[in-house]
Amino acid sequence: MTSISRLAALALLALITFATLSPIQLRPHLGDANMERALAYILLGLTLAIGFPSRLTQTVLFICAAAGVLEFLQLLDPGRHARVVDALVKAAAGVVGIVLARILIALTSRAAERR
Repeated sequence: MTSISRLAALALLALITFATLSPIQLRPHLGDANMERALAYILLGLTLAIGFPSRLTQTVLFICAAAGVLEFLQLLDPGRHARVVDALVKAAAGVVGIVLARILIALTSRAAERR
């Protein structure tokens, strides 16, 4: 399960990087931009936390750094805009995903102990 989650996290990071840095017309559109950002980073946080369950601090730092760096890199593309609030939404959503994963891990380990 851990290696599958790590592979999923890598694929999500690649997809997020593409969506963040590609020209706006190539970016996939599924709905409201803030909802897309939040969902993508929740999933990334969830998969990273499941893939690296003993590295909580590093996972949180990675999510926050990835959100900030990818948002900053948008400054290089004249057709895109980098905003601090977008980076904060992404980082917060990633942390929410990590928290959800920690809850899921705790619940599954308790269920396993009861057996």
